Amino acid sequence: MLFCGTLNSALALGFTYTPASQLAEQATLEQILRRLDTLGSVTAKPTREKLQDADALLGLVTPNDVTITQALNLYLGEIALDEQGGKSPEQLKTYTKVKRRAVANFIKLNGDLSMTDIDRDHARKVYRHWADRIHPNDRQKPVSGNSGNRDLGNLRKLYRRYFEHIGQESRENPFRNLRFAAPKLKTIKPFTDDFVRTRILQPSVLEGLNREAALLCYVLIETWCRPNEIANLLSENIRLDDDVPYIRIRSTKARQLKSAASVREIPLVGIAFEAMKRSSDGFPHYRDRGYLLSQSLLKAFKSRELIPSDQHRIYSFRHSFEKRMLEAGLDYGLRCTLMGHRNPRPEYGDGGSLVYRRDELLKIVHPIPDGLLTSYPFPE
Repeated sequence: MLFCGTLNSALALGFTYTPASQLAEQATLEQILRRLDTLGSVTAKPTREKLQDADALLGLVTPNDVTITQALNLYLGEIALDEQGGKSPEQLKTYTKVKRRAVANFIKLNGDLSMTDIDRDHARKVYRHWADRIHPNDRQKPVSGNSGNRDLGNLRKLYRRYFEHIGQESRENPFRNLRFAAPKLKTIKPFTDDFVRTRILQPSVLEGLNREAALLCYVLIETWCRPNEIANLLSENIRLDDDVPYIRIRSTKARQLKSAASVREIPLVGIAFEAMKRSSDGFPHYRDRGYLLSQSLLKAFKSRELIPSDQHRIYSFRHSFEKRMLEAGLDYGLRCTLMGHRNPRPEYGDGGSLVYRRDELLKIVHPIPDGLLTSYPFPE
């Protein structure tokens, strides 16, 4: 009997699978009697399946036959459902991909081992594999330590949560304390105000780019939300007819935000307001397709020579926005609110009214150049 089937049998009967030795040492008399009472009803008319259920109730099956592949499938299909709730299809795809990649790399190095056979040597083999790529001896370009840490972290978590699931919480984790030093973050430079005004906001500079992507880019300049936050705006969160037009950044049942601090309301000013008026239903072409948006914008900016150095990215807009707020003397708490950052200070009030936020943003808004609103992508 496969052990994964044993786990499911126990759960179907209302119990967590617990090895017989652990039941004998830790279970109360009442807990054992409940299992025996259920056992009586299960075996009243014995069949092969019911006898397997009985083994599951009494903890008589050992987990020696569960491979790491089977454990991963159990993890994704049952153990980690709490982690997957609220993720969009794109987020789930990414979530699953990195975990399957970690297990595939483990199997490539060690084989599809039983979970109980995995030891420190197998874990260190994974560590050495990444160490050779992060610190190569030849002229190969080193990879980021983040990749190795992601694999090791996913394997560590899979091991821990699998054995917790089967009642072996105290089992020593062979992937413990295996990680690489955090790499130095690459510095991302902000676009200067002059560059934004004389290059990026020039009429027709984005001509040829998908219209939704071009309008979305203009929204980024004066909100600086994360690209995914704007791409996944729903029409009910675009409030153009209110006294102060604004957008609401919210989680939905279908998509999680990065953090609780990301929930916020941002007034629309300048070119962002003009762009959102032309996108009142949001950006359906890029909804849950953040990867496509990033590729499209970066390709367009490079081809138009709108990336002034190798330290600039599309994300440079976000850095520009924060720099503009800082230099204009905007309140620290307001800056955290508008950027979606956690504010370490004690929280008082609601971060200021929309009128207050709008008036503060008007202090730093970029002027709209003549001809921009009559050139691409604004005319219908």
